[in-house]
Amino acid sequence: MEKEYDPKKRPPAPSRMPRQSRRRLTRKSGSLVTTASLATEAARPDRPPRPRPPLRMPLQVSDYSWQQTKTAVFISVPLRGVCVRDADVFCTENYLKVNFPPFLFEVFLYAPIKDESSKAKIGNNTIIFTLHKKEAAMWDTLSVSGADKEMMQRIREKSILQAQERAKEVAEAKAAARREDQKYTLSVMMKIEEEERKKIEDMKEYERIKATKELEVWKERQRKAEEQKRFQREEKSHQQEKQTEEERKKLKHKSLTRNSASRNLATKGRNSENIFFEKLKEDSIPAPRSVGSIQINFTPRAFPTALRESQVAEEEEWLHKQAEAQRAMNTDIPELCDLKEEEKNPEWLKAKGNTLFATENYLAAINAYNLAIRLNNKIPLLYLNRAACHLKLKNLHKAIEDSSKALELLTPPVAVNANARMKAHIRRGTAFCQLELYVEGLQDYEAALKIDPSNKVVQNDAEKIRNIIQGTELKC
Repeated sequence: MEKEYDPKKRPPAPSRMPRQSRRRLTRKSGSLVTTASLATEAARPDRPPRPRPPLRMPLQVSDYSWQQTKTAVFISVPLRGVCVRDADVFCTENYLKVNFPPFLFEVFLYAPIKDESSKAKIGNNTIIFTLHKKEAAMWDTLSVSGADKEMMQRIREKSILQAQERAKEVAEAKAAARREDQKYTLSVMMKIEEEERKKIEDMKEYERIKATKELEVWKERQRKAEEQKRFQREEKSHQQEKQTEEERKKLKHKSLTRNSASRNLATKGRNSENIFFEKLKEDSIPAPRSVGSIQINFTPRAFPTALRESQVAEEEEWLHKQAEAQRAMNTDIPELCDLKEEEKNPEWLKAKGNTLFATENYLAAINAYNLAIRLNNKIPLLYLNRAACHLKLKNLHKAIEDSSKALELLTPPVAVNANARMKAHIRRGTAFCQLELYVEGLQDYEAALKIDPSNKVVQNDAEKIRNIIQGTELKC
């Protein structure tokens, strides 16, 4: 069933309603005034406000056409020159409305439709609806016949409620989908973080195993070297014992030969010359040696300096201090139970720290020096080497502390510890200069020059620091 409209009977289109955003033209003293100007003038107390225009009822559109099949209904509604974006379409299973001010198209459908699959196409000043029927059947009319105002109002309210419920369901579905997406995103991010964490842990474990293997190889190499040295010492001792035994045998053989010759000469003399004696007693076995003690005197130690400039007392004090430092051991450390015997030796830990420092692994070297200092805190070279590590890592305050502690232990100042004292002054002076404390740094460099005045590198560095201090004072 089809209903066509006659263009000749089409009522004339009313003039378009102006938008509020458009300018309203009026004549005032030969000039153009906008709506805002009119509102400002209306607010003046000397002029009465203009009355507001009455609200207009929407115009019902009746010149539409429709046609149908058993499964769909096609409706064509003219827009009458209204802009497309001003058209508002509302559709439910029993109600269809198009609002494009000042016109209104409203229809209460004859039978329910599938509003989810229905479509509307706007173009060429026309809206074409494609409505799919829920039940395949031909409609007698497009709208319900005999509908009064109350029934229409109920259908409108029911349609609005249905639209609100559908919008709520859509919003809840979107929220649920958003939550699911967030959960999925969170799970993916957690999985990625877990993989990254596992990768980092695997790298750490690999590095730990690698370091452990290198340490074991180094220990095995050290053990073999110690065994080889011990074998060489034993071999040398055995050779010395063998040589001593051979010399003893040679001496014994010479003694026996000499005694035999003496006896032969004595017997011959008796037979030829001692005719007055019948028999002479022979002394074939020498008398045993008497028990006594032997006094041993050691050669006195020679010092390199002249006697008038000698520091014998200071050097003896330094040697005594170093001997006590070697004997001082702190065994009350919980970590010692997990270490091997060679790892409990501060000298072994110092050598390990030096090896790590040479490979630029400064943190591991600091750990080795820390354990060695906990075992024996009287060895100045441990603090001196740890200060070098802190200086490489820019831990300047700790480098100053370790250098100062090394200088405290390097007393009394003698020729044996001169090189260590010079290094301590240079490292502390370098840390002071990096902290921009150039005066204190220059003092340490000058102290190092007093120990070794011919060191060209220290002389050049001290001269640079003097130039920096003089330049700073000139700027001030």
